[in-house]
Amino acid sequence: MDVVEVATDLRREATRVDERRLLVLAGDREQGYEHVERILDALEVGITDTTLVGPEDRLRCEHVPGRNADRLLGTTREVVIVDGHEACRPNALGQVTGVVDGGGLLVVLAPPLEAWPDRRDAFDETLAVPPFDLADVTGNFRRRLVETLRAHRGIAIVDVDAGRLERDGLTDPAPRLAGSPIERPADRRFPAAAYDACYTADQVDALSALESLADADRVVVLEADRGRGKSSAIGLAAGCFAASGEDVLVTAPAFRNAAEVFARARELLETLEMSTDEPADHVLESDDGCIRFVEPAAAVEKAASADLVVVDEAAALPVRRLESLLAADRIAFATTIHGYEGAGRGFSVRFRDRLAESDHDVCEQTLAEPIRYAAGDPIEAWAFRALLLDARPPVDPLVTDAQPETVDYRRLEPDDLLADERLLRETFGLLVLAHYRTEPNDLARLLDAPNVDVRALVFDGHVVSVALLAREGNLSQETRATMYEGGRVRGNMLPDVLTSQLRDEKAGDPTGVRVMRIATHHAVRSRGLGSRLLECVREEFLETVDWLGTGFGATPGLLSFWRENGYGTVHISTTRNDTSGEYSALMLAPTSDAGSRLHDRHADWFARRFAAVSSDALDDLESDVARELLRSVDATPPLALTDHEWRVVAGAAYGPGLFDVDPGPFRRLVVRYLVDDPDEIDLSAREERLLVLRALQGREWPAVADRLEYHSAGQCMRALGDALCPLVDRYGTDVAHEVRDRFR
Repeated sequence: MDVVEVATDLRREATRVDERRLLVLAGDREQGYEHVERILDALEVGITDTTLVGPEDRLRCEHVPGRNADRLLGTTREVVIVDGHEACRPNALGQVTGVVDGGGLLVVLAPPLEAWPDRRDAFDETLAVPPFDLADVTGNFRRRLVETLRAHRGIAIVDVDAGRLERDGLTDPAPRLAGSPIERPADRRFPAAAYDACYTADQVDALSALESLADADRVVVLEADRGRGKSSAIGLAAGCFAASGEDVLVTAPAFRNAAEVFARARELLETLEMSTDEPADHVLESDDGCIRFVEPAAAVEKAASADLVVVDEAAALPVRRLESLLAADRIAFATTIHGYEGAGRGFSVRFRDRLAESDHDVCEQTLAEPIRYAAGDPIEAWAFRALLLDARPPVDPLVTDAQPETVDYRRLEPDDLLADERLLRETFGLLVLAHYRTEPNDLARLLDAPNVDVRALVFDGHVVSVALLAREGNLSQETRATMYEGGRVRGNMLPDVLTSQLRDEKAGDPTGVRVMRIATHHAVRSRGLGSRLLECVREEFLETVDWLGTGFGATPGLLSFWRENGYGTVHISTTRNDTSGEYSALMLAPTSDAGSRLHDRHADWFARRFAAVSSDALDDLESDVARELLRSVDATPPLALTDHEWRVVAGAAYGPGLFDVDPGPFRRLVVRYLVDDPDEIDLSAREERLLVLRALQGREWPAVADRLEYHSAGQCMRALGDALCPLVDRYGTDVAHEVRDRFR
């Protein structure tokens, strides 16, 4: 057997039909590299068209460490070599597979396939979170990966130790017919050069749809798998609008996600002889217009002032951020349906309702025809299967009759999921919907991590609600000391924050279960299934752990959901998540005395410190989030106001006193009210927002008046006094009531 001949035959067939092929060199690592060197010499592929993804720079080509494989997204190579000996990273595998161009070759260096699942590597180390160790990690993901490598078309496997060809990977495909010529639309607004730059008829249709953004109140949504040219299409459209003198704002999770947008826009502007300069600071200027990249958090603030907003990789942004961008008049959303960094189904299912409720006319376009390689490429089919990139929940009709009383609670063990591909796909498909960053690494975590459990509600054999759980706590004194002293400890998110940030060295002692993700099928939401699942989880773990917990980007709806299910807030981060733009809330539901002690001391401390932090690090926290945060605190913050402070407060509420002379006692009173939420006080949502914005966060009177639509700052001041009156009545001392009675 000649390995070079195997690789040459694969490359020749791939080139003939514009597909990709995969070559697995299984066995001794050094022999594998020797074979790769010979293969590269025989293929005569340029150094710039070849990339090695692995721990060491071993070949005469570009080298990218496996942990940085995402740098390759948006680029293409003829040959990519992945060294799987040091670490088999699912994310990296998905990312580099998409980089290989049509006619190209993906080479995977792997240990002997029979032994690979039982070996432990650097990626497995990331799954071995304390108190578990590496020996507790299983190899289920790689076992399934090996099975897919042996089952799918277009994949050759060579046992380099035995010098044996296990599979040649040749598919002997029929010759492909030439496609129809691409035609420009007869009635078009964009320059002919833009359509001449399109690679497929799908791109022409997408570009034609994007022309509608010339009109007001328009949204265009482009959906596609990777490699279909959606970023290229919106780049051409952005170039057209910039050429006509418009300001185009582009946003994406990171600039690298939007690099193709800028590349195609620049090419078009050069063709139109309207731009020749290299883009500086992510800004591309035409003669009169410009295209500028802005991070998602800043894009929300600038969207309304831009002529046009373009959102690339929209599926990788949280729905709430996408909603905020609807403040723009004209918007293009491009989203990957089956991606490596979150899947478009979350965008499709969760954001479409928001779009329908907006004031925009929505045009949707799907791109199906691949650009980098031919349709039906076997390596794309393998990647989708191996990494579950196309996993989705059961179709609606199968679950529409599900109710809390008609579902079964199931423990989904890794063996159960491996034995039932449909069950695995439904489970992972729901998790993709639950979180905008669900990715291939999460599949390995679900199958192999010793601290992770999966629980589900099943209706007629189909998953309708699923929870991904992480066991945390029960840490040794040594590990707790490491966290307290600033050391990094894998996993254990809740104990880590409570220990390292909130300085509670005992926080890692009790045992807990954190709900990492929870999702309910979109066809049966708002029926109580999520609450039923949490109830079942609590019943199962009630006797074996000290607490149940969760952490998430805080929104009023999510805070209310968790509060109604018995979870109380113990912390809110003091910085926003870069991608979601939200502050992260931590909540606990104690299940033992030890858990209650942990919860109580942090809930009490949170209630005590919130007044101070809300006017400092959290001075831009949304008022409705602040209201729900405090309502979900199960503690009684002290309200120890001096007689003089009560006179100041009561005087501002009922008399001529002023809030501005001493905001401190007002803040403590407002926190106590929002935490208690007493039935006898019936303030409106507007009044409570006023208490948060002015009393807690200390925003200026004119800004508060404008935000809450008061006619003037004076009216806003009077409204604050009116809102304080029932608080003085409910909490005030005799001294406060004397002041009240004097002015009433």
